[in-house]
Amino acid sequence: MDLRYLLKRLVSFVVTILVSATLMFILTRLTPNDPIQALLGRMAATGSNIEGGAELVAMYRERFGLDQPILVQYLSYMSNLILRGDFGYSLAYFPAPVLPVIAGAIPWTLGLFLVSTIFAFVAGNLLGALATWPSTPRPLRYVIYALAPVSAIPYYILALLLLYLLAVIFPVFPIGGARTAGGDQSLGLANILDIVHHAVLPGLSIVLALLGFWVLSMRGAMALVKGESYLMYARARGLRDRRIFMRYAVRNASLPQVTALALDLGKVVSGQVLVEIIFSYPGVGYVLYNALRTADYFVIQGVVMFVIISVALATLILDLVYPLLDPRISYRDGQA
Repeated sequence: MDLRYLLKRLVSFVVTILVSATLMFILTRLTPNDPIQALLGRMAATGSNIEGGAELVAMYRERFGLDQPILVQYLSYMSNLILRGDFGYSLAYFPAPVLPVIAGAIPWTLGLFLVSTIFAFVAGNLLGALATWPSTPRPLRYVIYALAPVSAIPYYILALLLLYLLAVIFPVFPIGGARTAGGDQSLGLANILDIVHHAVLPGLSIVLALLGFWVLSMRGAMALVKGESYLMYARARGLRDRRIFMRYAVRNASLPQVTALALDLGKVVSGQVLVEIIFSYPGVGYVLYNALRTADYFVIQGVVMFVIISVALATLILDLVYPLLDPRISYRDGQA
């Protein structure tokens, strides 16, 4: 791989992060909600006796640096972020820093995201390839095509439908959460099964929303591959149909799908945020929802930056490993 291309991609990655951090700082300050007033309002709602409200507001604003000019706040935020990776303190969970608040939710989000995305990608591409393969039974093709329209349904609609059908009408799965309240917190088999049981509906809503897209896109890719000369040569050599299908057809048709996966990551992450909110799943999406309700500037900035960095990093990795998937691709002189 050309060094200049690698440096260019790394610079692009860093610029993306810096621009995103700047936009997030500006957008959170444009909201009409006052985070300090919201904090005092929650304290009053719990029955806390608040005396000297004006003094408390001034003290909290000074403590969080919100009394400083916007430019000073921005420079302080960027220096803490770049030099120390510090997002400050949470307004809603003070004196807890932002990072521990987000860190507790990251494993839940990554687990749900990786399992759902990988399963949808693999299953969708395989089904899309089978839909155009001549030896595929016709009834199976009808089943595959029936999955395609599901991709047009938004994530949150699918989540609400599944929640109503499989948790309310037919209470097969829990309504929400990630584990049974008061249950075993160890890493035993019973606890793992309980976590999986709670994750089925959120994961299924993500998988169904993605599956139709991968089926349709893979069907189009396979339609182009089927007429290639190397498949005709493989058949002339007497290779088995299964080997031709997996080793030559699916392998080559999957290459543009990897690029599509990199481009689709942002959509998947944004959809998962809504799914986590609907199912009260304790991932970063649910943390973001609570932060928006409480005008917790610093947690909002931390969650959004985590999402942006994750998507940008995944895209960068996919871009750099693409030549390993297709030896015909090489990056030289900054060009593919």
